[in-house]
Amino acid sequence: MTTQEKNGITEGVIWKQLLIFFFPILVGSFFQQLYNTVDSVIVGQFVGKEALSSVGGSAGQIISLVVGFFTGVSTGATVIISQYFGAGKKEEIEESLHTAYAFALVGGLVLGIAGIVFAPQMLRWMNTPEELIAESVLYVRVYFSGLIFIFIYNMGAAILRAVGDSKRPLYYLIVCSVVNIILDLLLILVIPLGVLGAAIATLIAQAVSAVLVTVTLMYRTEGMKLCLSQIRMYKRMLQSILKIGLPAGFEAIMYSISNIIVQVSINNFGVDTMAAWTAYSKIDFIFWMINSAFGISVMTFVGQNYGAGKWDRIRRGTKICLGMALISAVSVSIILMSAERFLFGIFVNDAGVVEIGIRMMNVIAPAYLLFAFIEVFSGALRAQGAVVVSTLITMVGICVLRMIWVTLVAAHGTLEQVIICYPITWAAGALAMSIYYIYKQRKIFQAR
Repeated sequence: MTTQEKNGITEGVIWKQLLIFFFPILVGSFFQQLYNTVDSVIVGQFVGKEALSSVGGSAGQIISLVVGFFTGVSTGATVIISQYFGAGKKEEIEESLHTAYAFALVGGLVLGIAGIVFAPQMLRWMNTPEELIAESVLYVRVYFSGLIFIFIYNMGAAILRAVGDSKRPLYYLIVCSVVNIILDLLLILVIPLGVLGAAIATLIAQAVSAVLVTVTLMYRTEGMKLCLSQIRMYKRMLQSILKIGLPAGFEAIMYSISNIIVQVSINNFGVDTMAAWTAYSKIDFIFWMINSAFGISVMTFVGQNYGAGKWDRIRRGTKICLGMALISAVSVSIILMSAERFLFGIFVNDAGVVEIGIRMMNVIAPAYLLFAFIEVFSGALRAQGAVVVSTLITMVGICVLRMIWVTLVAAHGTLEQVIICYPITWAAGALAMSIYYIYKQRKIFQAR
């Protein structure tokens, strides 16, 4: 029995295969967010709202920018390896694997050093309140000192998912989440290191996950084997990975920059609003981890079937995945808005902060379903190598429009006028992406 037959992506019942792949990614995303959320909960409850803002405010946006860029680039490896895996091309799989790992090592080292050096300048550029600068710089520098571990894990997990293995990345995230929680309790409650303790706990947990995924690719992955002596950038494979991954990486940067601009506006409303925004970002992640899991699922599903030349499964799989994503988005919106006061109370005891957070949720959460179109259609297009136009749609229709809204339309507006940029830009992006997907799919199928 071949590996392709075992994972069933190119052969099994479509909705079942999507869900079999989807749920480990979803649960893995939950545990990945869990140790970040535990940092915020423990810091917010036992150190204070200023420390919470230092961990999750401007510092969190900087981290999201860098990690988001690399995660976007790593989708290039996911697409290329999934296509080769679907086509059964072993030599190309091996070269792609070692090229992707080399890129993760170099990227983690270079960007890690840059983050450590430029942390104070970036935080001040974001109008971070002066009373938060010292602890924010500390958190960012410790986090970036372990960036290479984060890059290795994210690339390794992307490679495993590309060949249909979404379970073992989940297991490793569970392990490192437990490690992070234990270290949080030790370094914040027992040894009162505050923000420094939270950063060290996250760094060590990420190192554990990097080691686990590396060992798996070296010894326990059917159809490929990572050899440390062969880690190098094969020119042809690097070009293929970057052709697909760089647009996704720049898209992630644009998202982060637009969110940073929103964060700058949020910072102008004061520490309470910053703390509320930090708490909301943790609650909000419930939707994003579900939506992202559908995006990863459809990208791997379409990529392998594209490599295998199974065009009808591509079309049907995308439609089924979109339907499931829409149902999930509506359900999450209802659940979060029904439990909003309880959810914000988990992160902070300050009643004023909770009320601000509820105002934020009432503006953003009802529009979640709009982004399902963007996530699923762009994932399906990327898996077929159609990345340039879909990336431009996202960058212009969402990111640039969001920046224009915040800096010009709502420059001196209320909090609600600032954050309504999210529903507005999601609507524009969803419409444009849907039109382009229908057009491009016809072209791809006609040319096959």
